[in-house]
Order: sequence, then structure tokens, then C-alpha cells
Amino acid sequence: MQIGNFLEVLTFISAILAIILILLQQRGASLGAGFGSSGELYTTRRGLEKSLFVATIVCVVIFVLSILGLLLIPS
Repeated sequence: MQIGNFLEVLTFISAILAIILILLQQRGASLGAGFGSSGELYTTRRGLEKSLFVATIVCVVIFVLSILGLLLIPS
């Protein structure tokens, strides 16, 4: 298997995983915040939420590095 093919597969898999991990995260404004009430509650990430956050960062970094690798490797 050539390195270009490997990077293409890695890019595809990391993109799909990043999309899934981003959709699994439940941060953001609630319905009440849309109508003007203060929905600001700052908490630290714990447990599964922190693991999802770290996994998302790792997936996105792999995605970006694989795209850069595809750009730098001549076809």
C-alpha cells in the first residue's frame, strides 16, 4: 500500500470520526438562552465529556496532518 493511499484512507476515517465526536458533545446554549435568559454556566469537563473532548482534538489533529501530508507528497 502506497503512502498516498494510506493518507487518503486516514483522512476519510479521521473526518468521519471527528464529525461523530463533535456531534456527541452536548455543550452549547439551551432553549432558554435563545429567549434572553442567562444560560451561562461554566463548569469543568469531567469523565466521558473530557474524554470526548480530547478524542475530538486528537481526531482533528490527525485529519489536518493527513491533509498536509497529502498536499506535500507528490502524486
